[in-house]
Amino acid sequence: MKENKSTIARITFGLFSLLNTSRKIIINLVFFTVLLIFIIAISSGEKSIVVKPGSALVLNISGDIVEQKHDIDPMDAFISEALEQPDTAPEVLLADILAVIKHAENDDNISMMVLELKNMQGSGITKLRDIAEALIEFKQSGKKIIAVGEQYSQNQYYLASYADEVWLNPNGWMLLDGYGRYQLYFKSALEKLSISQHVFRVGTYKSAVEPYIRDNMSDAAREANQLWLNDLWQQYKIDVAQQRNFAVSNFDEDVDVLVTKLKAANGNVAEYALANNWVDALKTREQIRHDLINTVGSDGEDGYKSIAFNNYLTVINSKVSFDSIDGDKVAVIVAKGTILDGNQKPGIIGGSSTAALLREARENKAVKAVVLRVDSPGGSAYASEVIRQEVELLKAAGKPVVASMGTYAASGGYWISASADKIYASPTTITGSIGIFGFFMTFENTLSKLGIHTDGVGTTDIAGFGLTRELSPGMANIVQLNIERGYRDFIELVANNRDMTTEQVDAIAQGRVWSGSKALELGLVDALGNIDNAIEAAAELANLQSYDSLLIEQEKSPRALFLQSLFGQASILLGEPSNIEYSGNSITKILSQLSLELKQLAQLNDPQGIYSFCLACEVE
Repeated sequence: MKENKSTIARITFGLFSLLNTSRKIIINLVFFTVLLIFIIAISSGEKSIVVKPGSALVLNISGDIVEQKHDIDPMDAFISEALEQPDTAPEVLLADILAVIKHAENDDNISMMVLELKNMQGSGITKLRDIAEALIEFKQSGKKIIAVGEQYSQNQYYLASYADEVWLNPNGWMLLDGYGRYQLYFKSALEKLSISQHVFRVGTYKSAVEPYIRDNMSDAAREANQLWLNDLWQQYKIDVAQQRNFAVSNFDEDVDVLVTKLKAANGNVAEYALANNWVDALKTREQIRHDLINTVGSDGEDGYKSIAFNNYLTVINSKVSFDSIDGDKVAVIVAKGTILDGNQKPGIIGGSSTAALLREARENKAVKAVVLRVDSPGGSAYASEVIRQEVELLKAAGKPVVASMGTYAASGGYWISASADKIYASPTTITGSIGIFGFFMTFENTLSKLGIHTDGVGTTDIAGFGLTRELSPGMANIVQLNIERGYRDFIELVANNRDMTTEQVDAIAQGRVWSGSKALELGLVDALGNIDNAIEAAAELANLQSYDSLLIEQEKSPRALFLQSLFGQASILLGEPSNIEYSGNSITKILSQLSLELKQLAQLNDPQGIYSFCLACEVE
């Protein structure tokens, strides 16, 4: 027996030795790989990216267009790129797109632009309209824009419509299906799992929790959603019709009309698009390549002379221009994503972390005014109030604050904007949703089916309150009173800052969502405009004649900065990454939507369980 134990011990020791040796080998391989990359980057210097005279700028945007990227480890990003593993959720900064277009407008080496948008994913019409304005200015410089595609999604076509010419493959696809808001509803599923859901809310239209207490959309939510969706769709139609020089009525919203037109085109969607003036020409890949070569010249191989978006961004970023240390500044702080309590990484608004950025602006003597760029459907009510209090402190310090609303500034997004001296929104901004809710689940019935029960003693009626016990009527009353108090606080802060009575605010609140243009009519915002308009307004409020804008964001750690520099150099050596086409079948889309819904629910972390969140603000 002792011999058997000794044998087992030797085998176990041998296995651990093997694992430890393997670990050391892997660590050394990673280390020497990084070292090799570093040596190559240092010895080779930056791989020069040359913009040949007469080149076409290819605006091949790949991924979601965002105000602020989520934080990604530079090493992870480089390894994924080196192994050609596509990012499942790629992001492109709106600011980078605008900078590229603006720089190309004045670059003598850029003769034209090609919109190649097949990999452009979500964005929202508000961001698209900002890009569209930049495209208009590009064309006004005398440079042509051609959009090429084998198919166009609705978002992709919006930008394509701003091109001088739109080309589509003869077998291509393009149907504009309008905007919709369709959610998954879980009430029956939760009942089958015996999960008890407890909802506390104020607001007739506060529909954020409906998916968990209903199997369909309520009449109130349907009414409210239809109104703001119509506003967005009308703006889309007006913009596209103006660019394509046809009537707004040319949009085929009646399926019978669409079928009739498709029959006339022998069922060919591309022919329908051409006949309906959506596109200017039907061209194959070879025809497109040949025509672009004739326009700008050959690249010396088999393509036309061009530079891709990412490479051109590298070129303009390499021309470092340091902001003047002296002089007055208008600080820009981006608040993008769901609002959560505590410190959060970029791409998510943290009550503590975003408040710290506002405090940094307040303590910076060069900063004379602040623009808070909000792109958020809301979240934690507590975190929203922490951020709003910092806005008040900025104003008390004599520094005016202007809120600039992006795609969303609803619920908590409106909460953090409400105290600003001035609020700017786009006509297509989704805002309002002034309401409060509390929501949590308990699993006493689910666990009892598994033979698991909770019991014990406590010194008070509320002792032991938790997820495994039934919610008592008294505890439910406590939560509901807290929610009602939160709603009163919300409408009072709006009333105080918007020169309205609480009754006036309540009439347009109740959790109802509005478009930016309607919010202007209702007095919830002061003006329609983009972030540049907001910066100008902030400077005017601070009586600044000469100023620079200053982006205040979370500082990266020394490790992150080193890795970013190192792997950025290496990425240039690897060259332009191959284009990954993003697609998904119907099943994966449903699963992704379900995962997103559950993730949104799971990440909410308000310490009191009170939320001002607009789940209905996502559009499809």
